[in-house]
Amino acid sequence: MIKVLIADNHPIVRLGIKQVLDSSQEIEVIADVSTTSELFETLEEVSPDVVMLEMDIPEINGIATLRKLKQDFPAVKTLMYSGQSEDVYALSTIRAGAFGYLSKTADLDYIMTAVKKVSQGNMFITNELAQRLAFDEGTQKPRRFFRKLSSREVEVLKLLASGKRNKEVAEGLNLNEKTVSTYKARLMKKLNVDNLVDLLQQAKALELY
Repeated sequence: MIKVLIADNHPIVRLGIKQVLDSSQEIEVIADVSTTSELFETLEEVSPDVVMLEMDIPEINGIATLRKLKQDFPAVKTLMYSGQSEDVYALSTIRAGAFGYLSKTADLDYIMTAVKKVSQGNMFITNELAQRLAFDEGTQKPRRFFRKLSSREVEVLKLLASGKRNKEVAEGLNLNEKTVSTYKARLMKKLNVDNLVDLLQQAKALELY
């Protein structure tokens, strides 16, 4: 039996995923939580095979939560999911240690397939995403640029794009301000811009808004 924990701050979403997974003879949802603090408290008491983690879960952002999961509970495999652009987040979450990425627009059948695949220690991305990652080179410039970015750079860019100042970005990611400035300079270089306005335009092109 594959044991699953669902982490999402929307009760209806948690219930929906639970119903889909409970319809399988091979999967059991052993807990569901709405915040990252609840997630880590619950993981002290239960041992799921797979954590289904929503990218925009409150308190700590999804990628930072993923890193902490990997560090504190290395045996747990994480399947990230989000309503955000699949081709942007899939790469950064997988680089940060997720075993798979699922868009909320994916077919329901994919949820079962993804959980089973990830529980066995295999990677899961949808066929559509695999094709887009393979064939968008040269046609979608923002996506091509994006491949150059590390998962931490994506986090910084996302926070800057949401209107946060360097100090707030530093606090949100537990970095010092100087490091954030370094990331910002690196982002400008990688995205081929020389000012903040153009950088935020690139963030918009990457659908990070």
